[in-house]
Order: sequence, then structure tokens, then C-alpha cells
Amino acid sequence: MAFVAALLIVLVMGDFASTFFYHVPQHLWFTLHLRTHHDRKRSYWDHAVLSTNFEVLLDGFLGAVPYLVVAALVWRISWPGALLGLALGQLHVWWRHTTELGWRTPDWARALARPLQIVLPEDHDGHHRNPDIEFGDIFRFYDAPARALLAKLAPTSRRTRNAAARRAKQRVPAQA
Repeated sequence: MAFVAALLIVLVMGDFASTFFYHVPQHLWFTLHLRTHHDRKRSYWDHAVLSTNFEVLLDGFLGAVPYLVVAALVWRISWPGALLGLALGQLHVWWRHTTELGWRTPDWARALARPLQIVLPEDHDGHHRNPDIEFGDIFRFYDAPARALLAKLAPTSRRTRNAAARRAKQRVPAQA
């Protein structure tokens, strides 16, 4: 029982922490994640699996830190459960980036994953195409709260500040 508890805590709480303490802040105020993970000129299979680019590796590491912290916290409950949770999380990272290789989730796997709210590769592909949707690394139930938080904090975002600066620059009359 401790094994299953540790595994589930790593996956569910790690995904929560990664979504709300790394992913959402990156979309609001920072550029590393958007520049590496959402770069349309770059293969996201390469980004998730093959890249040796320092910034890409740093983004992946920073996204994994919350899972590592949670695993460290549940280590005493069950270190094998914590390790398997980390391993399954990493396997899910690789799997959710397979649409670029032509992967389509079989109907039987979709039928198993949907009730558990597991992010499918097709879901994550939607996030690559539109960074404002499909939040949650592993679980889809974090998408709605993440979007609500993004909307609430939007006035503080880099995007809003940049748009305000552009509007202000357009209002200033040209000096003669």
C-alpha cells in the first residue's frame, strides 16, 4: 500500500507542483520554457528526448524539479514507489511527445486514459500548437485551474507588459 501511495503522490503532487510552480509562471513571466518548448522551428520530439542544447535541458530539469522534491518527501514512505513514480513520469514525457513521429493513441488506450484524466500525446500536441491550452504534464484535471490562474494573473504577465509598452510607444508623437 505504501508503494502505491508513494507512486501516486509523486505523479499527482509532482504534476501539481510542476504545473503551478514552474509551467504557469514560465508562461506568465519568463521566456525559457516558451523559447525552448514552444519554438515552432524546433522538433518537440527533439526537445523532449534527443536535445543536448543547454537551454532545452535546463527547461526540462526545472520542470522536473517539483517531481524530484515530491519524491524526496515521500522517499521514507516507499523509495521504490517514489522511484517508479519518477520513472513513469519520465516515460510519460517521452510518450506525450510522440505525435510528431506519427503516433496516434489506440482506442483501447484512450478508453483507459480518459477516465483517469491522463494527458494523451494528442492533448499535449494541442499545447505545443497553442501554449494557452492543455496544461498539466500528466493529468488533464490541472488544465482548467491553470487557465483560470493564467487569466487572473494575466495583467502581471510579460505579454501584457509588452503590449502596454507597444501601445505607449505608438501614442508618443514623433519628435521633429
